[in-house]
Order: sequence, then structure tokens, then C-alpha cells
Amino acid sequence: MNIWRDSADDVDNQGVRTITVPVSLDMVNLLGPRDEFLRLLERRLEAGIMVRGNRITLTGRADAVELAWQVFTEMITIARTGQGLTSEAVERIVVMESDDSDVPPSKILTQDILSNRGRTIRPKTLNQKRYVDAIDSHTLTFGVGPAGTGKTYLAMAKAVQALQSKQVNRLILTRPAIEAGERLGFLPGTLSDKIDPYLRPLYDALHDMLDPDRVPKLITSGVIEVAPLAYMRGRTLNDAFIVLDEAQNTSSEQMKMFLTRLGFNSKIVVTGDITQVDLPGGIPSGLRQVGDILDGIDDIAFCRLTSHDVVRHRLVGRIVAAYDRYDITHPPRTGRRQEQQ
Repeated sequence: MNIWRDSADDVDNQGVRTITVPVSLDMVNLLGPRDEFLRLLERRLEAGIMVRGNRITLTGRADAVELAWQVFTEMITIARTGQGLTSEAVERIVVMESDDSDVPPSKILTQDILSNRGRTIRPKTLNQKRYVDAIDSHTLTFGVGPAGTGKTYLAMAKAVQALQSKQVNRLILTRPAIEAGERLGFLPGTLSDKIDPYLRPLYDALHDMLDPDRVPKLITSGVIEVAPLAYMRGRTLNDAFIVLDEAQNTSSEQMKMFLTRLGFNSKIVVTGDITQVDLPGGIPSGLRQVGDILDGIDDIAFCRLTSHDVVRHRLVGRIVAAYDRYDITHPPRTGRRQEQQ
């Protein structure tokens, strides 16, 4: 069923398209407060945009008009679901349509994973959607990419979702304590005092996704376990959703140890950034090696995210891309930078 009327014309490769927005849709929701989204589109799109009432007329080169029409189509589709648009969402719609994505942006940006305290967690890029879908359909999923791409946050959201829907009985969240050089005995305080700073990002994510007063209770009862990787040795983890974060800082032996903890009715997600290896003494990263070792095995997915998937401040994506370009033009000489390639 058509949700709006569209007319098109094409003369000498010049296009004109008119969209009539349904009267049930408030134009402020589509164009933004004080036309914020409209101003953004005027900067990002090459087509001319004229709005009168609930009619939007697009003019210019045929390809530019077509792109603008697709962007408005997706914006209208999202707005009609009742989900509010944001400048970030509009920006991502433009990027995805410009990249000729094989999945409509509206399918990506309306895929709810978890809601808590009025905030909903969703994938924000095509690669993030593929990652989330891979977690759903595989027992073991690897999410590899730079900082800010959501690989850990989305894995945590899927873990909490699985717990709330009773797919599993417990969550196990782990990281290697490599930042302390694995020499925790030299740090002041109790064992908990020594370990907690290296697990703090996992606690922070939990507090985003669950009511803060529930988190200590779930940890005390053992429903949620947050522990360093060394605590996984010798265990079989049944009925659990297990997330290994910062996996680039595992050795090959540690990675094998962790993966073989998998028990019945369990799911594992492994996340990491192979450009941020902190292993001492040139020890090779288990995350770098595991792709070659497990390649071709059924029920295992490898998902790679890039600077295009960074969902932090937009400057973070540019910083990651700049470092990627630098690494290409300045190959490493020796030492730990060798691991970063």
C-alpha cells in the first residue's frame, strides 16, 4: 500500500519528483524542530528541496533527485512507526543510501534490541545489523573493529535480552586483565579492588541496560558474573550467554582455553580490536590467529566493523580513519606495532 503519492519527470537528465507526505504525519517530525533535519539535508544532498505544506518537491540531476527521494522515503517510513528521527539518524540514512546499501535504512534503524528507562538500543549501521543478526543465528560470534563501533555494547545488549527472555539462565562477562600486566599481586587493595578497574566498562554497560539497583542483586545471586579471563579456566559454562571483551589481548592459548569453556545451551560473543594489542614481549594475539584457525567451521560467524560504524562523537570516526590511513602509508618496523597490522 502506498503511504504517499509521488510524481516524477526526467528531461535531459534533469529530474523532478514530488512527494506528498501523509496528513497523519506531522511535518515537524519529518523536517525537525526549526527545520533542523531539512537544513542538514540541504547541506548533504545535491538536489534542490522545496517544501510547501505537506508537499516536498525535489529538483536537479536525475541521480541526485533519486537519492534525495530515497532518503525522504526512508525518513517517512521511520517517522510513521512512531520512532522519532534525530540528526544522527538522518545523517546515517544519507550515508547508507549514498552507499547503495542492500538493506533499507528503516530496517536497520528500527530494529529494537533492548529498552530501559525510556531508551532503546538499536543497530545504527548496516554492519552493526549484520553483527546483531549473526549473534542471533550463531553459537559463536566474533565482533572485530575499532573503538566506538558498538561491538561490545551491542553484544552486552544481546546478552541482557537473552537473559530477560529466559533464553539463558546467566550472563558471564569477562576481559583479560592485561593492562595490569597480569601482575595483580603488585597492585594495592583486595583482589576485587585490583580487578574492578579493568572490568569497569562492562559494569558501565550493565548499568545502562538494567535498573541500577538490580545489577548488584543479580551479581550477588550469580545470575550475572563479571570476572577476569583467568577465572574461566577449568569450567564448563552451560545455559549462559558469555561475552569476552578486549580479546585482542589474549594469547592463542588463552583464546583456545576460553572457547573450549562453551557448554550446552550457551552462546559466546568475542569482541576486540586487533589494532590495539597490548600483549607484552611480542606475544601474538589470539584474536588475530583465531580467524585462520576456525575459518569455515559451521555455526561460527566473523563480523568486521570499520570506522564507518563508529557511533560515538563523529570526530572519533575521523580519528580512526586517519590512523588507518597513517598505518597504510607508514608500515611498522619492529616490535609491538607489527601486531597491529
